[in-house]
Amino acid sequence: GIILVAINPYKQLPIYGDAIIHAYSGQNMGDMDPHIFAVAEEAYKQMARNNKNQSIIVSGESGAGKTVSARYTMRYFATVSKSSSNAHVEDKVLASNPITEAVGNAKTTRNDNSSRFGKYTEISFDQSYQIIGANMRTYLLEKSRVVFQSENERNYHIFYQLCASAMQPEYKHLKLGKSQENNLL
Repeated sequence: GIILVAINPYKQLPIYGDAIIHAYSGQNMGDMDPHIFAVAEEAYKQMARNNKNQSIIVSGESGAGKTVSARYTMRYFATVSKSSSNAHVEDKVLASNPITEAVGNAKTTRNDNSSRFGKYTEISFDQSYQIIGANMRTYLLEKSRVVFQSENERNYHIFYQLCASAMQPEYKHLKLGKSQENNLL
């Protein structure tokens, strides 16, 4: 299959705008520079040509930019398919991120917001190859972090968020204290 190695520059670059999307749209793989849009275009063309489901696997270390790459891919599909849901379809699909990050992310020595879950995003197209919906499934990867953390790491963010809200009336019945008191550090 096609493999693209992308590096997170940790800053915005002008290589993901609509003009670049349109430059890659309709092009054959290899006609243009390697880019996430080239991979997305190839998957889109194969889906339309062969009428078969396609998969794009985005993999990498913590902080490598997997979520951003997935977002660019979804924006590409929304733009080239001229979907009526083009109005930020990637934002709608990824709207669950803050909740899943609170429950599934932890602080490590390498990343303050390290994901402990994987995501499977399925985008549905109609017969005209326009986006008609999407579904995101998450699955927990590191259950061991619920009960153990390495030195200088924190547990899942949700525990600290709950403890920070301990004085709110709706949480008083939980008898939560400060995170330091509950040995969450």
